[in-house]
Amino acid sequence: MKSDFHARFDATFRTYEYYISLEKNPFTQDFAWQFRKPDFDIENMNKACKILFEYEDFGSFAKVGGDNKTNLCKIYKAYWEQNGTELKFTISANRFLRNMVRAIVGTMVDIGSGKIPPEDLRKIIETQNRNSAGSSAPAKGLFLVDVGYEWEG
Repeated sequence: MKSDFHARFDATFRTYEYYISLEKNPFTQDFAWQFRKPDFDIENMNKACKILFEYEDFGSFAKVGGDNKTNLCKIYKAYWEQNGTELKFTISANRFLRNMVRAIVGTMVDIGSGKIPPEDLRKIIETQNRNSAGSSAPAKGLFLVDVGYEWEG
């Protein structure tokens, strides 16, 4: 390991998971967004995930007034899974903007609820305006699950 190693700035990728519970559940209420809408269109949400790979500038999902020098991020994977009454969103990228994952989840919920079609995600990203995207999902469903590094050997 190099002598000036930095756990945050030397990471080559980060992976987050976001959990949504589709029913009231006292065991997950502190660890998932309790969202009582049982008929999300997971297929449309995953179609929208594929659109994320077409872009690298995610200013539409950045916290307003943030101090980012750049909004460029390279997304490596993004997908939704459903297990019973639980939805899980997994996303991995070389870096994330502040509030980016929660803003993407909020927008994906709008897509899964039928409020906007998946194709509109392109317009949302291209506007580079946070007001174009959906509301931010609550923080309690978000978990950092993996961080990767290139080690010198």
